[in-house]
Amino acid sequence: MTVQSSSPSGQDDLTTPPASWSAVFALSLCASTLVASEFMPVSLLTPIATDLHLTEGQAGQAISVSGLFAVLTSLFISAATRGVDRRSLLLWLTVLMLLSGVVVSLAPNYMVLITGRALVGMVIGGFWSMSAATMMRLVPASDVPRALAVLNGGNALATTIAAPMGSFLGQYIGWRGAFFCVVPIAALTFVWQFLTLPAMPNQERSGAAAAFRVLRRPQVPYGMIAAALFFLGQFALFTYLRPFLETVTQVDVSMLSAILLVLGVAGLVGTSLIGIVLRARLYASLIVMPLVMAVIAIGLMSFGASLVTTTMLLALWGLIGTAAPVGWWTWLATALPDDAEAGGGLMVAVVQLAITTGASSGGLLFDVSGYQATFLFSAVILCLSAAVIWFAAFRRRAKSASSARSKCRSPASS
Repeated sequence: MTVQSSSPSGQDDLTTPPASWSAVFALSLCASTLVASEFMPVSLLTPIATDLHLTEGQAGQAISVSGLFAVLTSLFISAATRGVDRRSLLLWLTVLMLLSGVVVSLAPNYMVLITGRALVGMVIGGFWSMSAATMMRLVPASDVPRALAVLNGGNALATTIAAPMGSFLGQYIGWRGAFFCVVPIAALTFVWQFLTLPAMPNQERSGAAAAFRVLRRPQVPYGMIAAALFFLGQFALFTYLRPFLETVTQVDVSMLSAILLVLGVAGLVGTSLIGIVLRARLYASLIVMPLVMAVIAIGLMSFGASLVTTTMLLALWGLIGTAAPVGWWTWLATALPDDAEAGGGLMVAVVQLAITTGASSGGLLFDVSGYQATFLFSAVILCLSAAVIWFAAFRRRAKSASSARSKCRSPASS
């Protein structure tokens, strides 16, 4: 999606336009609203299930459906919208986000709820697939890292407040009112983007299968599998925190909101600090993070009845789990420095498919065997993620050592 420069200096108006920081902040607000829409059901599963006469596992499928549509959209939106100005596309996606809030908040039954969640899934896949390339076209190359930080800051902020805010609002205005709160924010986002986003003609020529070509690169398949396992394990547990806290830890709605806020604030801290660790120990971090989260899952099974211990464990979960996506996007940039856009589309699909599978499988286990089966499943999958990325790191080191030995021998053999 990034337009190649034809100027002698390697920069033109399409690749490095004058900075439009107002547009960057408008997209950051869009990201915050979108993430809040995506994860709000986590704190509202119980009232949704009660009102629509569903099991909590069935209500959890609302997250699964949005993930499925995000997968399909992220893989094919670039090919399906060739020739469409990216400004217009982003505005239409924002309209879909607004429409999703209306449909979900007014849903009279399960099928209408699922339809609304499918709409927000389309927005998730489309927005995040284009996000990095859009930043590259809004600001000069030297400012792209800062613009991406602003965008991800909106993501982290929404992750921090979405669950506790949803729980708090649901207590006073109901789950429908909580979802409807997205609508005026989406409308504000639309107006802000309409006023600030410049025209961004699309000149992408890649086909529908372009995202899959990166799988031919060494290390990429292992990394994608490890990332899929990580997010699958994470959301198999995270999706069902509310019923766990209400039935095992036995908290009321106010305490539930406080615990989720602690989890979110810890995640914001983790996101702020993770960059320091990743610069020095990228692969080690990707191995250690899922292992620690697996231990937390087992700890919740053992000490879930203790409010203090559970809160501490969930704070650590938030510290790691919210920061982990930064690690995976850093890995992507390292593994595909010259093809990060195609890899980004595939990564969005992998992550959303993993979230879908995690929420679905976790809900099935929760309904059939209770929270213990769900949390144990999460722990096992997270350990598998660590094992796969360890194997990838081992192969990478072995290949580097073999290459170094070959270079050392080459002068003598010549």
